[in-house]
Amino acid sequence: MKIYTKTGDDGKTSIIGKTRISKDDIRIEAYGSVDELNSWLGVIYNEINEKNTSLIKRIQSDLFEIGAELASENNEMNLAKIEPKILEEKIDDLSEKLQPLRSFILPGGSLTASKLHFARTICRRAERRIVSLSKVVDVRDKIIIYMNRLSDYFFVLARYENLISDVAEIKWPLE
Repeated sequence: MKIYTKTGDDGKTSIIGKTRISKDDIRIEAYGSVDELNSWLGVIYNEINEKNTSLIKRIQSDLFEIGAELASENNEMNLAKIEPKILEEKIDDLSEKLQPLRSFILPGGSLTASKLHFARTICRRAERRIVSLSKVVDVRDKIIIYMNRLSDYFFVLARYENLISDVAEIKWPLE
C-alpha cells in the first residue's frame, strides 16, 4: 500500500464519521497541534529522567486517543484512560521536591528542561485550538481539562529536570 493517496491534493482531508473537510478547518488545527505535541514528546522521551519515561509514554497514548476523538465527528473514542487526576498527583509529587515559586521564571535551563518548556507551549496552543473547536462542535470537557493539567505537568517537570541537573532557574524580571 502506498502512503500517498492524492486525495488531499485538493486541500481537503477525511475525518472519522464525515467525508471531507478543509485542511485548515479548526478541527484539523486542534488535532494537528495534539499530534505535534505527541511527536515532540517522542524527542523528549529519549532524554527524560528514566523515572518519568513510563508517564511520558502513557501521555503519548492519551494524546493519540484525544487526537482520534478530535478527528471523529461523533466523539467515538473511549476516553476512560484519559485521567487528569494522574497528572495532578504527579504534579503534586514533583512540586514537593521543588522550591516554591516566588516569581516568574524564564523558560530554559538544561536541554531537557528547555524541551519540556517548549512542549508546554505546544500543549497550550493545542488547548486553545481545542477550546476554539468546542465553540463549534461538541468536545468533551475531559479533553480540555486534561490538556490544561498536561501543560502544568510539563512546567513542573521542566523545573524538576533543572533541579536534578543542578541548573538554576532564571527569575523574571531579571534582578
